[in-house]
Amino acid sequence: MDHSILDPDSAKERLREWKDRIDKLAADTRTMSERLQGVRATATDPSGLVEVTIDSTGSLVDLKLTSKMQSTKPDVVAQTIMQTLAEAKNQLADQSQQIIAETVGTDSLAARAIAESVGNQLRSEPVQKTDSAETDHEDDDYENRSFLKKD
Repeated sequence: MDHSILDPDSAKERLREWKDRIDKLAADTRTMSERLQGVRATATDPSGLVEVTIDSTGSLVDLKLTSKMQSTKPDVVAQTIMQTLAEAKNQLADQSQQIIAETVGTDSLAARAIAESVGNQLRSEPVQKTDSAETDHEDDDYENRSFLKKD
């Protein structure tokens, strides 16, 4: 078959192929969207103190604290929750990018942009651990000084 632009049968075939590709892309995009909406991630900290579950938007939907919490300082519990939440968001980003790759692929510029955007939106840098002694008030050295005196 001659694929000349003037050949009506060839033009119809190209239009049919184009429509089929568009229909497949639309179906793949719907599948991707449905799968992304249903994804959740659960992370547990290494000490077993905290378990968090987040939904597809990265919102916290479940928080479990073990009895270890009773013997742990509140600031350590808070820090552990934040670190575990960051880990869950990174897992969610990985899962979401995998779903994108499986459904719409990574060949197109649009698919790569979607995957990158999802990763940037969800991925979280790990929260740095701080020593509670270091986080105590840095301004404590002002206790024994007069605020009226010039140094």
